[in-house]
Amino acid sequence: MRIKKIIRSNRKTIALQVDSDTALIVKAPFNASDAIIEKVILKHYQWLVRKQKEILLRQTRFPKKKFVEGECFYFLGNKYNLRLVKEQKEVLTIKNHSFLLRKNHTNPREIFINWYKRMAQIKLPRSVARLAEQYGFSYNKISITNAEKQWGSCSHLGNLNFPWRLIMTPQQIIDYVIIHELVHLNIKNHSKIFWSKVKEYLPEYKMHRDWLKKNGHLSIF
Repeated sequence: MRIKKIIRSNRKTIALQVDSDTALIVKAPFNASDAIIEKVILKHYQWLVRKQKEILLRQTRFPKKKFVEGECFYFLGNKYNLRLVKEQKEVLTIKNHSFLLRKNHTNPREIFINWYKRMAQIKLPRSVARLAEQYGFSYNKISITNAEKQWGSCSHLGNLNFPWRLIMTPQQIIDYVIIHELVHLNIKNHSKIFWSKVKEYLPEYKMHRDWLKKNGHLSIF
């Protein structure tokens, strides 16, 4: 089990994460010795191997985008096929249920990511403001990130972070992730109290959580 990096902080427990290259990322308290970390890894070894196999299988079934004619991309849960066009004012735009990309660009991946980021910076803060006002939450600021593993996070300063990839998912999934992080403003863990509060605002939250587990691969880029 190759350890990619060990991230030490003021956390109280050790967390294990299998990265997209199947290497292991360890999050540990400052006082956790290498022996203790190794013991935790051995305890969860079978689970880690299973996660590695899942990642390899997912990468085989859902390879990274090639940005070729007819390839499928998602925006707000809707499916759009890519069309390569010779002339248009914008480098990338949506029209008639298709993504239109001007031909002969050397880095279409960067063009798509920048487009998704712009959309996320416009639409996600609006959704946060709407839900925060509806349920009486106060937050500090919102950041759009490049995170690949987390759909959202909340800092102790009340800052909310969301990956640009979230803009690919349906609006009801976006709302679930936002509510999840808004509740974290007051409850910092995933206790029964936390989930009961999420359910209070979003009774069908389990359905949305399951959707993310099953369809998160759609954001592979």
